[in-house]
Amino acid sequence: MSELFDAVDALVASRAALPPPAERKRLRSAHGLTIDEVATALKVRRATVSGWESGKTEPRPPERDAYARLLDKLAELYPAAPADTASPAPDAAVPATFTAAPVQAEARTLSTGEASEAAVMTATENTQTPVLVAAAPAAAPRPARTTRTSSTSRRPGAKKAAPAGTPAGGSDPRFENGPLAVVDVEDDGTVLAYCTGGLVLDVPAKSIPALVDWTLREAKLGAPKLAGPGKDADPLIVLTESALERYGLPVTLTEEEKHAGRIPEGHKVIKQLARAEWKLTKRGFGPWARIYRPAQGSERACVQLCIPSWNALDTRHWGEAGQLPPAELARVLGVYASRVMTPRGSTAVTGLELMTALHPPTRATAPDENGKRTGEHNPGSLGKDAIDPMNFPPCEVPDGHPVLKDLPRFHVRGPAEKLFEEAYDWARPMTDAECTLRHLVGIDVNMAFAAGANGLNVGLGEATHVKAPAFDPKLPGSWLVDLSHVDLSRVKVGKEWVELDGSLLPSPFTPKGERPTGPAWYATPTVAYAVELGYEVRPLEAWVRYENGRYLDGWYNRLRDAYLATMADLGVDADLAPEDFLAAMDGYKARDPELAIVTTAIKATVKGGLGKLRERPRGEGWRPGEPWRALSRPTWRPDIRAAVISRTRMNLHRKIVKHAAFTGQYPVAILSDCVVYAAGGESPLDFLPYREGKPLPGGFKLGINPGLVKHEGTQTVLWGEEVRERFNAPELNLARYIKDGTVTDIDNGE
Repeated sequence: MSELFDAVDALVASRAALPPPAERKRLRSAHGLTIDEVATALKVRRATVSGWESGKTEPRPPERDAYARLLDKLAELYPAAPADTASPAPDAAVPATFTAAPVQAEARTLSTGEASEAAVMTATENTQTPVLVAAAPAAAPRPARTTRTSSTSRRPGAKKAAPAGTPAGGSDPRFENGPLAVVDVEDDGTVLAYCTGGLVLDVPAKSIPALVDWTLREAKLGAPKLAGPGKDADPLIVLTESALERYGLPVTLTEEEKHAGRIPEGHKVIKQLARAEWKLTKRGFGPWARIYRPAQGSERACVQLCIPSWNALDTRHWGEAGQLPPAELARVLGVYASRVMTPRGSTAVTGLELMTALHPPTRATAPDENGKRTGEHNPGSLGKDAIDPMNFPPCEVPDGHPVLKDLPRFHVRGPAEKLFEEAYDWARPMTDAECTLRHLVGIDVNMAFAAGANGLNVGLGEATHVKAPAFDPKLPGSWLVDLSHVDLSRVKVGKEWVELDGSLLPSPFTPKGERPTGPAWYATPTVAYAVELGYEVRPLEAWVRYENGRYLDGWYNRLRDAYLATMADLGVDADLAPEDFLAAMDGYKARDPELAIVTTAIKATVKGGLGKLRERPRGEGWRPGEPWRALSRPTWRPDIRAAVISRTRMNLHRKIVKHAAFTGQYPVAILSDCVVYAAGGESPLDFLPYREGKPLPGGFKLGINPGLVKHEGTQTVLWGEEVRERFNAPELNLARYIKDGTVTDIDNGE
């Protein structure tokens, strides 16, 4: 009988009217639920729930039934307020209530004014953090501090529950004020720390050592670890120009200091730190300074400083973030910190640190007979020790590496000596038929290298050299093999052989798209793709890694979720129809320029983090054949970088071949993750073969998810021909300039 009742309940729920989108959002927020929690419970994506709450999409069975039941239960707990008790108007003053927990530093809230949902940084789950409440029902009396509204606040205060992924301290009372603070000085000399969530703290510290001590003892800043055996994120303090002056630091660095990347060791602030027994890392006091004391047991005492006016926030990756007022800067960095991780340096450094944070090198053993635990290797990580530079395969390392020190000084390694897996830079002259079309349309793969890392099996330990091996597509490594016999005029697409015009296609085996002429070193995904195209491969030798795993999966998932969540806040959801997606992408950055900065930083974190896997020498008196600093890291792994780039290039070529086999259309130019086609219209939909809203299986698909494509730009065919004629370059790579048509030497693609 209970099964019948359940069936009846489900039938009623499937036809029940859902509340309007705004009410769905209110009910979720009232119960303190995040979008992520609802999505996990219903086994859907975060963007799906976001679409239901924005009204852009409607749930469908079977998820609709469960969603309706959830909303019905929440409506019983939180009935809609009568009209006469509605929330105050956006310009009304809003009180800020505090918990009874003592707070050492005096807290302030920013001035009133309505903020967009993405701007709001206050989480209702955190009962410790000061929360701005809009017309909340009367609660039981409890001790509260009276807060003062900053007279110079530059951003409206938060009034609503934060959307999922925004930072506001969280449930850990140690970090109730969020991961970071921007320290600024008011006109009257008051020093303030602008935290996430609109919270402002008074800073009593009168020196850098005192500021570090205050941060660790009273500010309650930081973030919990991302993985079980990992470490909590150290608090980040951002110093504005006025704060630098207040604490005796230069507002800008001299040319000599910029070159050195630090202020001199004899600077008075460094002497103050030394007297207070604080230490600096080997990088010294630079744009991203780390100030610490040796750990006592599991307790860390470390603060990260970020100094924007010393170019800590590179404009290529952070845009104008360094010029933002303190509250806005706290918001930008706070969203990034909550969705990616607290910045540890440049986006490249942070991308690499994120890999380690998600796969800590060690973990605690089970307690022995005395109850003591020791550290042991954490399976699936790269370990705590770097690979000996002399144990790297010669084919995988860049020129100047110690393992190549015996090569003649001016020797140039060819394909049979060097693994050269890089992104595409290929173009060709247009055909007569293409010249009759009117437009050149560029499409760009979203987070292409992140998508290439997803599910990729990479080596975790040292490589083993083997002669004449049988190729194994599941075994990561580098293979010396002749792929010159692969003919793109006849390849397998799926299970069928197809005839193509190979002269109009780039070779998948070289970054310049040239057909190989003999044996060369390739990463596993490249050789596997040759087999997929229907051709036999016979490696001559290989360096393979028997200890392997999907090391980058967690890294990819976190960066993907961060990107999708931020794009959803900008109005670009993952479930949009092609036409709606193109419309949503049009001018999306202008909807919230601060969040647009975050999307750029996330994408830079992907590319920079992968680039750091093969970091080259950075001055410091290095000479070819000598080791450099990066080689001492376990994360110096050029083989992993090569595998990701290889897989990314193969993914793109596979889509190009599918598209050519189905439509007869061939790319005119490719630059990294941007592909240009000649088309009769200005939109990607003028050449992408959608049928009833569905894309070509295995081909290009419009969307915001990593691996899907967006519109990069459109120019006329006449523009392309005129540019090539002007520079006398019939194969000038038009993909480099398709975005805005301006011809420069700079890659302006995303």
